[in-house]
Amino acid sequence: MSINTPVWDDGRWPDLPALDADVRTDVCVIGLGGTGLSCVDELLALGRRVAGIDAGPVAGGAAGKNAGILRAGAAAFHHEAVRGIGHRRALRLYELTREEIHRITEQAKGAVRFVGSLRLAMSDEEHVDCARQREAMRDDGLPVKNYNGPLGRGILIPGDAAFNPLARCRALANRVRREGAQLFERTRALGFTADEVMTPHGRIACEQVIVAVDGGLETLVPELAGSVRTARLQMLATAPTREVEIPCPVSTRYGYDYWQQLPDGSLALGGGRDRAIEQEWTASSEPTPFIQDYLDGVLRNQLRVKAPVTHRWAASVSYTTTGLPVLAEVRPGVWVTGGFSGNGNLVGALCGRAVARAACGEHSEFASLIAQSAVRA
Repeated sequence: MSINTPVWDDGRWPDLPALDADVRTDVCVIGLGGTGLSCVDELLALGRRVAGIDAGPVAGGAAGKNAGILRAGAAAFHHEAVRGIGHRRALRLYELTREEIHRITEQAKGAVRFVGSLRLAMSDEEHVDCARQREAMRDDGLPVKNYNGPLGRGILIPGDAAFNPLARCRALANRVRREGAQLFERTRALGFTADEVMTPHGRIACEQVIVAVDGGLETLVPELAGSVRTARLQMLATAPTREVEIPCPVSTRYGYDYWQQLPDGSLALGGGRDRAIEQEWTASSEPTPFIQDYLDGVLRNQLRVKAPVTHRWAASVSYTTTGLPVLAEVRPGVWVTGGFSGNGNLVGALCGRAVARAACGEHSEFASLIAQSAVRA
């Protein structure tokens, strides 16, 4: 049994060095998940010298420990996003995230499978809500179909995809290193200003700092306390099995539970946060018996799978009060992005590029779309 190592980890990553000397660069990026690495990539394209650090390994947090689902749109379902942020913004956000799936396909060859996704209803009430989502998507010309099949009833979204999130981040890390970025794993930021990041064994002198983390964001950037809140998301995975055939990622119970079947037949299953909602508002990223028992119940009683569980893990993410991510200059020369509310694979990458452009004085459409979530100290 592998505890707190995700099913995505094949054990072949050659660890990057920790920072052990002073470094000078143009921009220091704190956080080397999908957001931070997308930010590094964009900064390089803008001609900046970049150093990136992470307290753990590349994609050691939620970026490499999530469910591997590429679901277009905001964190909220499309009809809820339309109601919350307006029709134009919700539609454009959906379109940009759908385009991002294809960008990720280019970043990580072979890691993305265009299989669509299912939203299944576990009650009559949820079935009505699925219909509302379907109609809102159809009104906007977005791909969606009714689903009534062996897995249940709900809606099928053909444009979504599944992928290996850890492979994607590692591929991007290798690419930006080849292009000149200095990346350091297991290098915690002890403190930072616009022109300096202090770590245990070295100082990074720079002109700007970009914080690109999700879980624990309000601790690292105290200005965001009250705007973002960290939660724990838990998952498990099984040995390969053909007891069930699940052709695409599934979400149900309004997104609180989700799973997919990997190409080798393994099942990756997560959720249950609402079963202990107050306890799961935590910065801890250790799996707990209560939620893991709940996931076991979904696996055995709902999916009827008997295959042994081989992995159990958890990761921290942060939620915002608006449901939109944060992208802000919280102090002169210190930029921050995060708060993806559980849907960061696509939105996080867009935020990473947008914050890079903002720090360089460049406009981006995506930053304008999420501007209402900006926070200034």
